[in-house]
Amino acid sequence: MNITVIFFLGLIIALVGVVPPGLLNMTAAKVSLKEGYSRGVIFSLGVCFIVFLQTYIAAMFARYLSSHPNTVEILRQVAFVIFVLITIYFLFVAKSNPKPDVESHAKSKPSRFLQGMFLSAINVFPIPYQAYMTITITGFGWFSFDTTNIVSYCSGAATGTFVMLYVYIFFFDKIKNKSLTSQKNMNYIIGAITGIVAGVTLINIIMGT
Repeated sequence: MNITVIFFLGLIIALVGVVPPGLLNMTAAKVSLKEGYSRGVIFSLGVCFIVFLQTYIAAMFARYLSSHPNTVEILRQVAFVIFVLITIYFLFVAKSNPKPDVESHAKSKPSRFLQGMFLSAINVFPIPYQAYMTITITGFGWFSFDTTNIVSYCSGAATGTFVMLYVYIFFFDKIKNKSLTSQKNMNYIIGAITGIVAGVTLINIIMGT
């Protein structure tokens, strides 16, 4: 498939994964609000550098799994159950909880870049998420595990992450008091996203049988 399409697949998948408020995007917004746009961008670049590496690791893991189809099928079924349970939790069970107030004492631009790398590195969710999504798009015939495609996909994932952090940096101050960003509505958004992923997973399981 065209590497431009693969790039945008990586961008969209990563962007969706960073939509819900979390440690990385909320910290990027806070750094920008308190210390200025440039420091928020530097922090985000540090995050995206690690995201590129995490996505590459995920792709390597997915390539290994792709040569073991029985294992992949089991993982798809487990993933489907997990996404369904997560969807049920966020739509019907989760309650509103105050978001943690993330403070940091790093002030220089290099420190902000390293802080972004560190916080991104301890956030290991992108690895299993990207490994699963890579296997899924491979199952649809949209991706193959050659070097060019992997680098293009990883670049798209890093760019998609930066785009969403950029959105938080510039619009957080305007939307932070809106109902859209209430914990209840964010739970619904997360539940809807995981529900869609669960549906795609089910389709993939059916097509694979």
